[in-house]
Amino acid sequence: MSWEKELIDKANEIIELYPEKRSALGPLLYLAQEKDGYISNDSIIQISNLVGITEVQVKSVASFYSMYKEEQTGKYLLSVCKSISCEINDSRSVIDSVKNFTGLENYETDNDKVFTFEEVECIGACGGAPAVQVNYETVEGLTPEKSLQMCEWLKEERPELVVADELQEKFGGVKSFDWAIKDNTGSSYSVPGFQNIGTAKEKNL
Repeated sequence: MSWEKELIDKANEIIELYPEKRSALGPLLYLAQEKDGYISNDSIIQISNLVGITEVQVKSVASFYSMYKEEQTGKYLLSVCKSISCEINDSRSVIDSVKNFTGLENYETDNDKVFTFEEVECIGACGGAPAVQVNYETVEGLTPEKSLQMCEWLKEERPELVVADELQEKFGGVKSFDWAIKDNTGSSYSVPGFQNIGTAKEKNL
């Protein structure tokens, strides 16, 4: 097994938060994805043993939900919303800008494993449309020009952490609402930054 003791200990801490072990399946899949950039067969076996369900049951959940990836992603997962509010506000031009820069079609990853691109349904930022997520960190009010600048910045700077507040300040426009509390936590891979399961990291902004 490729899970080291530290990761197994973290997994057991998460399991302890739930009355039934199997209820921890979702967070454990995120741990697996943060480790490898996708849900590997080895991780499916490990999680199966940890929560006491079959490998098929683990695989069925991992393959059903689109936020769990079955193939390795790039360091930066670019999720561009295409739902109605974003569509009305010209998300198609943002999508085209990102696709042209990365050279990727939907669900593709570049050879250098820098970017993975996907068109997604509503990400809950309708008031700040068009909206994009980078490793599930949201930036609102993007224009095609700003989305291009953001991709260039990611490729050149290769930030270890992606933080929504920083993205919004550098590249965003109109927001759904005022983000009253400054948040310097973010994500280091294609996994949402959840503080309670340890996938969030902090950055000095």
